[in-house]
Amino acid sequence: MTDEDPTTRPEGLTGVLDAIASAVANARAMPMSSSVLVNRAELLDLVDQARDVLPSQLSRADEVLADADAARSVAQADADALLAQARAQAAELVDREAVVVAAQERAAELVAEAEQVAEGLRRDADDYCDRRLADFEIDLGKVLSQVQAGRAKLAGRLGVDET
Repeated sequence: MTDEDPTTRPEGLTGVLDAIASAVANARAMPMSSSVLVNRAELLDLVDQARDVLPSQLSRADEVLADADAARSVAQADADALLAQARAQAAELVDREAVVVAAQERAAELVAEAEQVAEGLRRDADDYCDRRLADFEIDLGKVLSQVQAGRAKLAGRLGVDET
């Protein structure tokens, strides 16, 4: 059992995994054994919390991607509006070729700038998602290693050959 208040819920997946590790590390040792006694209800509650947290963090990553897509759409709409405005001005000033050329160049610059902003937002959102998923991968790898080590130890105690 840990020293932490059982009513306190850890923040995020990493917090839950830290609480699980702490519960195992601080568990009472069995006499003359390297095995420990853990509070089943406490650990099962922490596992349930981890399951609850994971979808919310993935949902947050989806929200970030949706926000980036929305920003890109707004930027594209702004660029389209500016391009339409430039075309209307060019039609009115067809006699002045320099004005038409300048408007087309400005519209192209605005479109390019909007595309760069949208691409940057998408890259940032993808990077955020990749970092969060990498964190999850590391955390889940640690848990997997602990589970495999525990199963191997149990198999050794039971005399079962692990294949």
